[in-house]
Amino acid sequence: MRYLALATDYDGTIATHGVVDDATLAALERLRASGRKLLLVTGRELEDLRGVFSHWDLFDWIVAENGALLLRPSNQEKIILAEPPSRQFVEELQRRGVAPMSVGDCIVATWHPHETTVLETIRDLGLELQVIFNKDAVMVLPSNVNKATGLTAALDRMGLSPHDVVGVGDAENDHAFLSLCECGAAVDNALPAVKDRADLVLAKDHGAGVRILIDRLLADDLKELEGNVARHQLTVGKRRDGGDFQIKPYDNNLLIAGPSGSGKSTVATALLERLVEHRYQFCVVDPEGDFAEFDGAVVLGGGNKPPEVDEVMQLLKKPRSNAVVNMLGVPLADRPTFFLSLLTRLLEMRAAVGRPHWILVDEAHHLLPTAWMPAAKSLPSELSRMILVTVHPGEVSPAALGEMKLVVAVGAAPEETIGEFCRAIGAEPPNLTATSRAEGEVLVWSRETGGAEPLKPAPSHTERRRHIRKYAEGELPPDRSFYFRGPEGKLKLRAQNLLLFLQMADGVDDETWIFHLREGDVSRWFAEAIKDKSLAEEAAAVERDAQLTPDDARGRIRAIVEKRYTAPATSRMPIAGTDSKSQFGS
Repeated sequence: MRYLALATDYDGTIATHGVVDDATLAALERLRASGRKLLLVTGRELEDLRGVFSHWDLFDWIVAENGALLLRPSNQEKIILAEPPSRQFVEELQRRGVAPMSVGDCIVATWHPHETTVLETIRDLGLELQVIFNKDAVMVLPSNVNKATGLTAALDRMGLSPHDVVGVGDAENDHAFLSLCECGAAVDNALPAVKDRADLVLAKDHGAGVRILIDRLLADDLKELEGNVARHQLTVGKRRDGGDFQIKPYDNNLLIAGPSGSGKSTVATALLERLVEHRYQFCVVDPEGDFAEFDGAVVLGGGNKPPEVDEVMQLLKKPRSNAVVNMLGVPLADRPTFFLSLLTRLLEMRAAVGRPHWILVDEAHHLLPTAWMPAAKSLPSELSRMILVTVHPGEVSPAALGEMKLVVAVGAAPEETIGEFCRAIGAEPPNLTATSRAEGEVLVWSRETGGAEPLKPAPSHTERRRHIRKYAEGELPPDRSFYFRGPEGKLKLRAQNLLLFLQMADGVDDETWIFHLREGDVSRWFAEAIKDKSLAEEAAAVERDAQLTPDDARGRIRAIVEKRYTAPATSRMPIAGTDSKSQFGS
């Protein structure tokens, strides 16, 4: 089920002249019988609403007073979300002749043409209040209270995300909550400005329009709209013509593949950042701790503590929480079993509440090996909204690979990566001619269209920070480390990160240090292992300056490194031969 709830305005939407007709009530009952939830989002006060509408039991929650309070009809639980109006304000409005006027728990409501008097009174009393219009109605509420904030509070209590909701309304005060919902619909009698911003404009007015919406929800979950709501689409990168390459946020699967160090994590992290921006919930399964620095999620587990499936599920109960499941503490042999247990629970949760919206699986060739097949009783026959990241597509389960609709191939030979993917699923590889690509471009191939095009991946701020941390104090593999060997090759001092490199540079003898500078070893390491061309260029300038003393060259190299790579304060340590004021990253 794509949409799990319908949030509807009352006056002018399900109600005509304050009354909901029998046909609309029957449609609301059909929607509720389908297992979907119903929310009423209205500017009316509860007592006022009670006087015209008695079918509160149809709704799971009522958001009243334009977002200022909630009511749960099943047990009459009432939650006030804002400050009540001050007596001084109400009395001053009465003194200035504002009538008729009603005062609720939080709202003060009147009618046109009293908006000018209301605004002048707010100004004269120096109050922090806002005026919201609903056609001829004039509503006064505390700042930052609207139908969107009220709906968000109700959905949080229901464990639902706005991305699982269709909203429908007609007037100015509906803009906020319609924009919040994944799909915002407008009945035919809606104001032109509401129709202009709606994702779907219904062909009929009032309750008849809502009935059309409900019928379409029950028929196919608004499938014809999928991919047409541009405001939710996720940017993967830039095309060569400058346009954005975007994917649908629903009913999509991606494979990100290529050699080690070719940029897979940069692409994956940029996609996660887009999910954070659009507030889609995700869970990252992280066998090697590569996403431990991601700011938009809570990291569970680590090298000293394996994650627990129950704690992951508890975190994800909160619709606005994201999880990174760090499996470093799980023994290698146990990781596939742990992952399948977690995946089963994640998909069960998704079937119930639509979340997590996306699941990213790093090192997919380890967690979904070729022998893996989904168990019919525990997993759906189709996996959706999955991002698989791997070095070796040919070593990933064909059952999982077969669900991938888009391949993002990184590295020097992306055509070979796409070919490996196709062979793994038993498909004929596309005839892709190797084309020249600019630095940093990836090749994106769509199984649905058969087309491929180069893209410049969306930038990843998190990935840049992660690489700074990795190169500053992490542990590069032996083949990417720097070795101080000296002119006669007698030494073998390994620096597996920039911090150790600077320590050793201060500690080795002048002859060894100058030897490596004259050979260009430092700039070459910065370019090839650290992958920082600007750092390498500045280092090369130091290497070429034969007038520098060994200590001067050390200082210059230290300065250009520390300008770019700063270690966290908790991990700073003195460099050999320096005092505490010249620590790395200070």
